[in-house]
Amino acid sequence: MAMLEIRKAGDPVLKKQALPVERIDKRIKKLLDDMAETMYEADGVGLAAPQVGMSLQIIVVDAGDGLLEVINPSILKSEGSETGLEGCLSVPGVFGDVERCTKVVVEGLNRSGRKVRINAEGFLARVLQHEIDHLQGILFIEKAQTLQKGL
Repeated sequence: MAMLEIRKAGDPVLKKQALPVERIDKRIKKLLDDMAETMYEADGVGLAAPQVGMSLQIIVVDAGDGLLEVINPSILKSEGSETGLEGCLSVPGVFGDVERCTKVVVEGLNRSGRKVRINAEGFLARVLQHEIDHLQGILFIEKAQTLQKGL
């Protein structure tokens, strides 16, 4: 496994619509491993492939209950609304209040190519929405109601 460089706001890859993964091969599995290692090393709770320079629809998330890897994720259902504080590894030292759905159902593929469905609420729902936004070229600072440096 290898630590990857986390791209910062202003990098064009963060503003692009990520491409779907057509085939899950050794390269994609290595990317998943490297993304997870990078996320944990950076003390993050989620990481999207564009954040490490790969314009692919891949996210890794660990909101405290173990690692989730989702390829080609999409939000099938969402409900509720709450505003909460967010930060981002691509926008270090900046935090903001972002309105998100309180519950989401996310579907995608796991590293074996099997369909996965995640029913998430609370913090996990927030993290999944944040990472899926990255795949659309959206940074949390574009949705934040307020922004502040450091905490």
